[in-house]
Amino acid sequence: MGLALHHWVKLAVASLLILLLSACSGPKLTPLASDSVILAFGDSLTFGKGAADGQDYPSQLALLTGRKVVNAGISGETTAEGLARFESVLNQSAPELIILLEGGNDILRNQDLAATENNLQSMISIAQSRAIDVVLVAVPSKQLFLSPASFYRQLADINNLVLLEDTLSDLLKNPAMKSDTVHLNAAGYRVLAEQVYQQLQQAGAL
Repeated sequence: MGLALHHWVKLAVASLLILLLSACSGPKLTPLASDSVILAFGDSLTFGKGAADGQDYPSQLALLTGRKVVNAGISGETTAEGLARFESVLNQSAPELIILLEGGNDILRNQDLAATENNLQSMISIAQSRAIDVVLVAVPSKQLFLSPASFYRQLADINNLVLLEDTLSDLLKNPAMKSDTVHLNAAGYRVLAEQVYQQLQQAGAL
């Protein structure tokens, strides 16, 4: 009985170590200096549609991180339009980290999602060619029960990116967090900023 218990304890400890190692083996980010610039790139969810000035998630993230966060969100933008301006925005803002939240307008307009994925991949590749870290935020697919579009996970896995996979879908399922069917309110943007902040901490950026 004692040997059996000893064996069980050894198995439990080994399982715990595996779990701890897997939790620590996710994508890592370069630590951000106090004067580092974070670029929040995307569409209306980055711009902050549905909330007053200063209540968008980049503004709230700046308060949480103590870093400069550039809001490069344009309402109504598709990934093709985002890709067209991406490099010029990088040149202007010179960020150390990009939070990429785009694709919702492609999905709402029933555009070819393979093209959407390719556009996002092109933006990620441009950033990585400049040694800029990317955090990807998944957008819900167009269906009754909101869940993240699958290509965000694929992009994150291929490029070894930190991914906020369920955050936006969960927020848009909660009426208290929305200003309309596809946009958050100030409370929703606050939670989004907090979730991004926590991911940055966990991945070693802060």
